[in-house]
Amino acid sequence: MYYLKFFSPFANSSPFYPNSTLSSAPSQARTAHIGRPTASHRHPNPHQTPLMATSASALIRPRLPISPPMPARASPATTMTRRRTRPLRAACAYALQEGQSRRSHRLPCGLDLEVIAQHPPAPAPTPGRSERPPLVFVHGSFHAAWCWAERWLPFFSRAGFPCFALSLRAQGESSIPSEAVAGTLETHTGDIADFIRKEVPSPPILIGHSFGGLIVQQYISCLHDSEPLHPKLSGAILVCSVPPSGNSGLVWRYLLTKPIAAVKVTLSLAAKAYAKSLPLCKETFFSSQMDDELVLRYQDLMKESSKLPLFDLRKLNAALPVPSATNGTLEVLVMGARNDFIVDAEGLSETARFYNVQPVCVEGVAHDMMLDYSWEKGAEIILSWLDELATRSV
Repeated sequence: MYYLKFFSPFANSSPFYPNSTLSSAPSQARTAHIGRPTASHRHPNPHQTPLMATSASALIRPRLPISPPMPARASPATTMTRRRTRPLRAACAYALQEGQSRRSHRLPCGLDLEVIAQHPPAPAPTPGRSERPPLVFVHGSFHAAWCWAERWLPFFSRAGFPCFALSLRAQGESSIPSEAVAGTLETHTGDIADFIRKEVPSPPILIGHSFGGLIVQQYISCLHDSEPLHPKLSGAILVCSVPPSGNSGLVWRYLLTKPIAAVKVTLSLAAKAYAKSLPLCKETFFSSQMDDELVLRYQDLMKESSKLPLFDLRKLNAALPVPSATNGTLEVLVMGARNDFIVDAEGLSETARFYNVQPVCVEGVAHDMMLDYSWEKGAEIILSWLDELATRSV
């Protein structure tokens, strides 16, 4: 079947998230000038009476003009050179709001990650309330730091939390590596760890959405060794996250139970039709109540956000599930959306079982909970959880 090709969890593409290799950044166009065919190139008309000659010398053979030769195809080395000469950084035109700042975090490899930060206003002393932990936000496919800066950064900074939203490699205004994909679970978690180690003053709450949630899960798995690889956290929040086993189970459940939805989500994400169809973009990411003009604005930002796929899906699926979180000392909140078109209820339950917690399913919101029509619902639930966490840690 046509859509089975896109839905295969073993293919190097995915219907549900990545900017997979099927939707990778286009290579530079190669064009060749080929002459427009002349009348002598065209096939003769079979109904036309042929010219008769009385002798061989009277037969005139027209000369056919020679088209210029096709240029040789670029060799792999030339293609790689072209890829390496891409601009190091590419702009994603998001205008910051009042109180927000944008800067770059330089990684040890020399690449830069975009960071949008928003700190609380001048703090007023609150009796009995300790200092709020920093919040570090990690986006998913086709998004960047802007998706947090729009609604949730202002909300949580007003509540007293220092907020930092990262754009992963080749997303937003972050640097573009020379490889065919942005990175792996290990490189993405290593980048986040480097940022936290160098720029976050105290153990943060790490918040991940969609495939960003899977990256957060990988980060958590690195904290339970005798010698943790990454800086410790104060907690973690998984929002509409890809489950620990990846998206293969989601794929097959959609194929078997919702074939029409399966085709839609394949076209929307694997074939990137969300970028061309406003109704499909809305159905994939947002609630039906969302204003079309706002969906169009977010659609434009999504189209500009991803310069390379986040992962090589074939290698990612081979490396999953993420290692088990054997040490249950870290507090984890697992949230889903009732109207999620991408992560189903079973995917939400799988993630919650993995961390031995009860999932929270937010009513009236879709996959992009932090941007959706009722974005406050998820934000308020997180704020209540953070307040309870602070009480337990006193």
